[in-house]
Amino acid sequence: MIKTRSPWFWVPTLYFAQGIPYFIVNNISVMMFTKMGVPNGEMALFTSLLYLPWSFKPFWSPFVDIIKTKRWWTITMQILMSIAFILLTLTIPTPSAEMMASQSTPISMFTITLLLFTVTAFASATHDIAADGFYMLALPQNEQAAFVGIRSTFYRLASIFGQGVLVAIAGAIELSSQDIPLSWRITMLVTAVIFSATTLYHTFFVPRPDSDRSVLGAEKASAKAIFREFGRTFATYFKKPGVLLAICFMLLYRLPEAFLLKLCMPFLVASREMGGLGLSTAEVGIVYGTIGVIFLTIGGILGGIFASRLGLKKSLWWMAACMTLPCLTFVYLAIGLPTNLVVISTAIAIEQFGYGFGFTAYMLYMMHFSEGEFKTSHYAICTAFMALSMLLPGMVAGYIQEAIGYVNFFWMVMACCVATLIVTYFADKKIDPNYGKK
Repeated sequence: MIKTRSPWFWVPTLYFAQGIPYFIVNNISVMMFTKMGVPNGEMALFTSLLYLPWSFKPFWSPFVDIIKTKRWWTITMQILMSIAFILLTLTIPTPSAEMMASQSTPISMFTITLLLFTVTAFASATHDIAADGFYMLALPQNEQAAFVGIRSTFYRLASIFGQGVLVAIAGAIELSSQDIPLSWRITMLVTAVIFSATTLYHTFFVPRPDSDRSVLGAEKASAKAIFREFGRTFATYFKKPGVLLAICFMLLYRLPEAFLLKLCMPFLVASREMGGLGLSTAEVGIVYGTIGVIFLTIGGILGGIFASRLGLKKSLWWMAACMTLPCLTFVYLAIGLPTNLVVISTAIAIEQFGYGFGFTAYMLYMMHFSEGEFKTSHYAICTAFMALSMLLPGMVAGYIQEAIGYVNFFWMVMACCVATLIVTYFADKKIDPNYGKK
């Protein structure tokens, strides 16, 4: 078996595969439940709970370091997710048209669907740990830096596929068949086929580097040794200098987006009588899932170039401003309720570009804080706090929106920008001026 292979053979497809289940579980589920008639409150609560595996990653991420190889974990989790997607295709329920139209479909109708989403979420979170660790082990530092833009780009392409292509497919089938449940069953079938094919490709084309081995090395992986390393992983993380500030930064930097992302698609498809824009499923796939994600990707790429030239410290405030100010576009959309798709697309493109540009600082901050012996596990702990920063606001976002309406909800999102600016102020004081520069 080939131990080394050009990163071009596996980095793009690995991060495309990493993105698909994440966007299916955390974004497509929102759109699917909304179209199936589940009320916003229940929809936002239960889809936010699907973030839990990404928040609980610290409790099993050390085992990915300690047991087996990162490659083994990566391929095994992809196989498990392929099976889950196949089962999702077969088990999506069929609410009545009246129930969906009245937005009164009980979430209990989707018990099996939620169970399979949960399995996919746990497998995807574990896959994230292994794939990120494999990336850092299989590539030298100069190639890690060279391919960070590539991995980010293909992860965003997975977002376009998930939130754009798949949603557009569902919308086209819904339009032609007038059968919403069928449209989502076929959409999940397409996902299952593509993801299974990618898994098969990785089985043969992901390399087996000598550096990919258990942290315990030649030592027998006894229960005592495993739990000793487990404890040491956590101890070293929470003893890092500035850990409390880092946790606050990871929890609050994205607070406005945490609220916004959960209600964005429901707002786009909600009827104008309910304060939404009344777009069709296919239009959302184009406007938000394709145009929006393209500008999100462009923002991320330009953010990486900007940060590499100025360093994290000098670029942080620019990125914090881009993370917060463009949220005003949704205030405009909610107040003006425009019907022109060009106007709507432009507003979403501005907001998504700002988010992509501003998110670069967040990723660099986590990579910087994770440096050390257990960088795979420590980075996983950071991404767990990142998931928690989305989970907690998302759990209540739907109920808040139902109580105050879309206009006031988006004004509340703007008020949350204050939290981003506060943690940016304190984090800025602790960042090495040279970190992130070429």
